[in-house]
Amino acid sequence: MNTTSDKKIALVTGASRGLGAALAETLAARGWHVVALGRTMGALEELDDRIKSRGGSATLAAMDITKDDAIRHLCRDIHDRWGHLDLWAHTAIHAPPMSPADHLALKDWDKCVAINIRATGFLIPMVAPLLLAAPARATALFVEDQIAGGKFMGAYGASKSAQFSLAQAWQQECVKTGPRVLIERAAAMPTALRARFYPGENRATLTPCMQEAERLAGLIEG
Repeated sequence: MNTTSDKKIALVTGASRGLGAALAETLAARGWHVVALGRTMGALEELDDRIKSRGGSATLAAMDITKDDAIRHLCRDIHDRWGHLDLWAHTAIHAPPMSPADHLALKDWDKCVAINIRATGFLIPMVAPLLLAAPARATALFVEDQIAGGKFMGAYGASKSAQFSLAQAWQQECVKTGPRVLIERAAAMPTALRARFYPGENRATLTPCMQEAERLAGLIEG
């Protein structure tokens, strides 16, 4: 692996696929060292191959974002190795099957709460000290989803709304002290998540994940 001593360090949660993977690949190509967190090692290894093919570097962290001890150990490892983070991009998300609110399966609701709400609430206080230790003002990025809410999307919409209420509160609290908290609405992209909600959609009309990742990387570095 290339040396990371002179690179900015980015943690991307939800880096296995979709926008998270595209953002990890884009940042690495721009000279960042990316800590790529996702549940699927195979997908992370494929991401690592793409990053290396473009001359970038990454550290793979295959873990369940809802496991507190795993997140604690990851943050401690980041501290011990680099002492800080320059960026945390939170793209990890769970979308349950579409369902009327009065037919919602409890297991689907519990998983939405665990990943979309509780994990975010656990990660913020764990990651914040790493961001505050950065040599320059660091950034936390949350990506707002256009499809959250609406009929048959109650569990997803409700959990995303709770997640962004938390992110917005943190954003306001950090204006003077840092880190910079960005909350950006993402373009409609041809992700597996969107295909679940819009199975008949013409995906050729959607914004490629890599194009959206380039836009977000520009905001992060701007």
